[in-house]
Amino acid sequence: MEKKNYKRTLVTTALPYANGPVHIGHLAGVYVPADIYVRYLRLKGEEVMMVGGSDEHGVPVTQRARKEGITTQEVVDRYHELIKESFKEFGISYDIYSRTTSKIHHQFASDFFRKLYDEGKLVEKTTKQFYDEAEQRFLTDRDVVGECPYCHHPKAYGNQCEDGCQRSLEPTELINPHAKESGAVPVLRDSTNWYLPLNEYQEWLKQWILEGHKEWRTNVYGQCKSWLDMDFEPRAMTRDLDWGIPVPVEGAEGKVLYVWFDAPIGYISNTKELCDAQPERWGTWQKWWQDEETRLIHFIGKDNIVFHCIIFPTMMKAHGDYIMPDNVPANEFLNLENDKISTSRNWAVWLHEYLKDFPGKQDVLRYVLTANAPETKDNDFTWRDFQARNNNELVAILGNFVNRAIVLTHKYFDGVIPAVGELNDYDRQTLDEFKDVKATLSQNIENFHFREAQKDAMNLARIGNKYLADTEPWKLAKVDMERVKTIMNIALQISANLAIAFEPFLPFSAAKLRDMLGMKEVPWDKLGDIDILTAGSTIEQPVLLFEKIDDSVIQAQIDRLERIKQENIIKNFQPKAIAEPCTFDDFTKLDIRVGTVLECEKVKKADKLLKFTIDDGLKGRTIVSGIAKWYQPEELIGKQVCFIANFPTRTLKGVESQGMILSAEDADGRLVVIGPTGPVKPGVQVG
Repeated sequence: MEKKNYKRTLVTTALPYANGPVHIGHLAGVYVPADIYVRYLRLKGEEVMMVGGSDEHGVPVTQRARKEGITTQEVVDRYHELIKESFKEFGISYDIYSRTTSKIHHQFASDFFRKLYDEGKLVEKTTKQFYDEAEQRFLTDRDVVGECPYCHHPKAYGNQCEDGCQRSLEPTELINPHAKESGAVPVLRDSTNWYLPLNEYQEWLKQWILEGHKEWRTNVYGQCKSWLDMDFEPRAMTRDLDWGIPVPVEGAEGKVLYVWFDAPIGYISNTKELCDAQPERWGTWQKWWQDEETRLIHFIGKDNIVFHCIIFPTMMKAHGDYIMPDNVPANEFLNLENDKISTSRNWAVWLHEYLKDFPGKQDVLRYVLTANAPETKDNDFTWRDFQARNNNELVAILGNFVNRAIVLTHKYFDGVIPAVGELNDYDRQTLDEFKDVKATLSQNIENFHFREAQKDAMNLARIGNKYLADTEPWKLAKVDMERVKTIMNIALQISANLAIAFEPFLPFSAAKLRDMLGMKEVPWDKLGDIDILTAGSTIEQPVLLFEKIDDSVIQAQIDRLERIKQENIIKNFQPKAIAEPCTFDDFTKLDIRVGTVLECEKVKKADKLLKFTIDDGLKGRTIVSGIAKWYQPEELIGKQVCFIANFPTRTLKGVESQGMILSAEDADGRLVVIGPTGPVKPGVQVG
């Protein structure tokens, strides 16, 4: 398909719910790749706008408010500011980051709905919906939980089995549904809402996506196709809620716009807010949303594909005045330490906490998230990999080369860039290696292959390191300073190229490097040139771009996650079902006694076993128990334990075991030895 030349590009990013902070999964999936792309277009001198904002309506924010016992407005105010400031500090370079509780957005979304309503583009339907009689309110999809009918996960939501098979659901499909907040079993009541007739647009969607956008990422195209292969039904665009934008229709009291109708319109209303404030710079909002010369790109995660590729385009098509997205480069999910990131389980690396724990290291996280970007499949973030990439790549390759180039220039030429002399074959070979860097980098970024593009940039630093290592200017300085001039000029030109190449990926470090080299903002078209810096110019003293991260710093983060994991295990512990009934006679057959541990040692060639010598009040006995994972032998000596005295003798690893020590399995799987709460005579019976 022939590529269209657009006059401008509008980039939107998924609106994060203002019910909590942003984590690394959000950053890797949406915000870092979007920022790379926008910074690249700005470097090229193209007209581009980046629009974002907080999604402040919907069920998650109301659930947070009820949980904390505060108003919903207080929740969204708090998290909107936290998210906005975190993005700013992290270098996500929005032209506007607004919110869906703004007056502009409320009016714009209300007018958008009313136009569809007035033109008969919506369908009014009365359906059965779950109602919580205890709280006297209709329940939204996410207010209802139950067992998934497909994978039988016990805690599926009424709209999706999030932690199980991830299938989309209807609340009435759930097995044993109940209200998430009150736990009550809901009843079905009639409710009237307005629906977007997706079925009427299905053939258009098939043509537009399946025929017109085969260049989309395979995960996006594939998910769209799987949806389009099913028969569409009308989808509700209103909800029975008291928080949100009121439905602008007479008789619709107590109903608001569905959050997935309201939220994407936020892209448009936020654009209008920016254009109205700065018309001389941005022009009208219609130029960005209704002019076919504008290229619209949505950066989202894979859980939002259906909304941005099917529902929102259908809304805009029904309205009639809007352009369609040219691309939707959705990423897959990023996991954390081989486990799915979960806000409810606090299993995440939160951006605002990272910024406090790692001050000045925004670019380290940006680099690692891009290197591990889940572009085509789910990927994993680990703290050990984070440390390794910082120490072995950013410090040892990029930082090392730049530092050597600048330090040697100050050492031999007082910080003045020397003129290049006659080039030898190795110089020409080195320069030839990066002459195509601009084309390669540009192609990868424009095709949304940010992981590969960052590798291209780092390869430039590898070329520089190899060049200095092979030419050894520190040795030549003793015999051939003219040759050293050429070598250092080339090394500094490579450094200047790095400042341009890494600007979209590592903006803070690129700015430091430009300052050291005395570079003003250099356009993208200079990338690959060997005369970016002017001989005779003075460079600044070197500043370390990156520093090594110690094991102790990383271990603290790993320990934090381990604490969270244990807290989740305990919080979610469910006792096993009571065993089949037994009689008192059954119980009395067990001779349970108390003994004192005289000796305890590990059993040879058996990691799990401990050998106990027990004072049982009689002749004494030996018992072997599989608790070595949880106890050191010396900490059990002198303690009193309960044991079953009348089990038949068993031989374990060559040791005769005369009974079984009783222990309880805790929520985290840890075995805890059972004993009396106070001292008793060895041999007394338990009963």
